[in-house]
Amino acid sequence: MQTPIYFDIDRKLKIPLAEQIRIGIEKAIIAGLWNEGDRLPSWIDLATQLGVSRGTVKIAYDRLLDRQFIVASRSAGTRVAYRQMKSDRVQEPPKAGSFIEMYLEMTSGHGIFQLGVPAKDIFPAKVFNRIRSQAIREENSGWLAYPDPRGEFELRREIAAYLAISRGIECSPEQVFITSGFASGLGLSLHALQVKGQKAWVEDPGFPLSKYALQVGGVDIKPIPVDNEGMDIDFAITHAADATLALCTPGQQAPLGATLSLARRLKLLAWAAENNMWLIEDDYLGELQLDGKSAPALFSLDQSNRVIHLGTFSKTINPQLRIGFAVVPTSLIYRYSEVTAALSPAPSPSLQIAILKFMKEGHFLRHLRRTKRLYLLQRDVLKTNLMSLGFDVTTAGLSVLIKLPADISDVAIAREAAALGMAPAPLSIWYHQDQAQHCGLLLGIATAPQAHVEQACAKLFELIQHQMRNN
Repeated sequence: MQTPIYFDIDRKLKIPLAEQIRIGIEKAIIAGLWNEGDRLPSWIDLATQLGVSRGTVKIAYDRLLDRQFIVASRSAGTRVAYRQMKSDRVQEPPKAGSFIEMYLEMTSGHGIFQLGVPAKDIFPAKVFNRIRSQAIREENSGWLAYPDPRGEFELRREIAAYLAISRGIECSPEQVFITSGFASGLGLSLHALQVKGQKAWVEDPGFPLSKYALQVGGVDIKPIPVDNEGMDIDFAITHAADATLALCTPGQQAPLGATLSLARRLKLLAWAAENNMWLIEDDYLGELQLDGKSAPALFSLDQSNRVIHLGTFSKTINPQLRIGFAVVPTSLIYRYSEVTAALSPAPSPSLQIAILKFMKEGHFLRHLRRTKRLYLLQRDVLKTNLMSLGFDVTTAGLSVLIKLPADISDVAIAREAAALGMAPAPLSIWYHQDQAQHCGLLLGIATAPQAHVEQACAKLFELIQHQMRNN
């Protein structure tokens, strides 16, 4: 029996039709929709079904054969191949319900509405690749030596200058440490602050990976509710006054998008100063504020040296580069220097030099300006399409939030959507408590190109309606 083909092709895309077919079949096999030995349609049948030439389908099948996703013979036809690693060792799937399963599910989903990654097409890739290639050549032509674990000084100075303008942060290059992204900066901070066995305030809802990172570091997390003014500081003081650490997203709360109000910022800073509490500011979006000017960083208001500011280039340049930075109070410079040298050195110098030149030559700021304009347009188009379908929609940072009834599974809908080339994130997993009462979907704006939003929203609407009917 032939396995039916469920995906569509889009002739408006720049991706060749054969490549779209290849990608669609691969995704279905990887998602487990087709199993080993399942028979695929013949070239003629699939060409007729999709409205393309036989030659186009043959090219797609040839590529799938080369990539060992399918096997073909005259007697058995074209079937899904037995997939085994080249080393003959089968990679064990992550344990159900484990952190690594959640991590891979949150970060590996490719498709429209994906969170946490920038728009790819708008990035000046040719310019950056030229700069990076030059940096690699310069690195290879120099003396072999271990680089400064704190990061290249010139990049640290450039970041300090950029933060002064964009985030209101006054700091010296010595206070800036180059990291391998946010997770690296958080791990560095947990080691440097020596908070194992102590309590920490975390936002509820909040980024699941950050909360788990604190738990891995031996920290006892205390979920603090969030409203339209950000983290509820009064609640935190009342219910967990003995905490010695707070991790928050004051600029644009993740995932709901609220900015921590000035009154709460001042109360949080005053409490931290009086009680020797450390505050880790996750500034994951930096100045990517679409409505008006972004609020100054919490670090810029700190008069008592209690704030550690963590930034990243993942949302503005490329998450695959794994590069970010930490800005620390002067009192922590020596401690952070020790920990970076021993446990968490900066990434490749050539990558750092490429980022430096990209910033110094003005490409980074020009890219940010173009990005903001594009995201604003894409957000408005996405909201218009969703509201036309009757969705309850709110803006949440660089995503749009769809509220769903509490009696359906947003996780199940997200997994079904993944098989159709969409990557919405379930809201419920961001909550520490009462997950079932907070159902919704977070749709990334950056990965929602205007040309494909209407069709994707319609498919998502069908999935949700199907889930509601069958519940």
